Amino acid sequence: MTTAPDALSPARIAAVDGAERARLLAGAATAIRGSVLRTIGRAGLGHVGGDLSVSDIIATLFFGVLDLDPAKPAWADRDRFILSKGHCAAALYSALALRGFIPPDLLDSFMAPLSVLNGHPNRRKVPGVEANTGPLGHGLPIGVGCAVAAKLAKASWRTFVVLGDGELQEGSNWEAAMSAGHRRLDNLTAIVDRNRLQQGARTEDTNRLEPLADKWRAFGWDVVELDGHDHGALWAAFTAAPAGKPRCVIARTIKGKGVSFMEDRVEWHHKVPTPAQVEQALAELAR
Repeated sequence: MTTAPDALSPARIAAVDGAERARLLAGAATAIRGSVLRTIGRAGLGHVGGDLSVSDIIATLFFGVLDLDPAKPAWADRDRFILSKGHCAAALYSALALRGFIPPDLLDSFMAPLSVLNGHPNRRKVPGVEANTGPLGHGLPIGVGCAVAAKLAKASWRTFVVLGDGELQEGSNWEAAMSAGHRRLDNLTAIVDRNRLQQGARTEDTNRLEPLADKWRAFGWDVVELDGHDHGALWAAFTAAPAGKPRCVIARTIKGKGVSFMEDRVEWHHKVPTPAQVEQALAELAR
């Protein structure tokens, strides 16, 4: 069972001072991490390391930034959120449950036969999911399309896309980045979960990404580099005024963040914790 953070909303987050904002968003992120651990532990399947690295980003977006209405998930003027690293669906489902899009008890069915909560999100089955993602490199092209649609409609809603850093080895991302830069899509934000680990190895040992910020700038993007676990910095980057071009937030994160025996360990890309490890991890989060 997952309990929603107490009446959190973007309006409430915007109304408080920086310290209180960070405290509230940290609580939401901890709730997401706890939900992820219980959900993956129960299912015996999932990608816990990446779920934990991206939890602060997702918490900041869903509770502090995105203009959404859980009662009307298809509301035309909603902000769009696309989880391009779709294998980290447990973090997204946990946020959707905490935000009121799906019943919390539905998380008990994660990856069970015929469950709507597949290992990768499905927009036709789960309210609040904007795009089917899983094959890496698809989310940003879809996000560019969303941003173009908003421009054509002269609409004010924004699009946010979360990408894995290993995912940037897919060329389709750079085609999308080039198109977004050319069109100066200042209603589009790409967030790179820069935990420096992918399946099996470090990104820089697999296919070097650095100098990553320079690459995005060369494609015509405004780039912000920050600590991906700093809720105040994340909120400021996501809510800052448009710079006349698309924004890329490179969020430096730690895979397995919050759990001592998982942090920065490549095997936790898709290793599943035992019941005892879940309890140990939950105890660490509660400190």
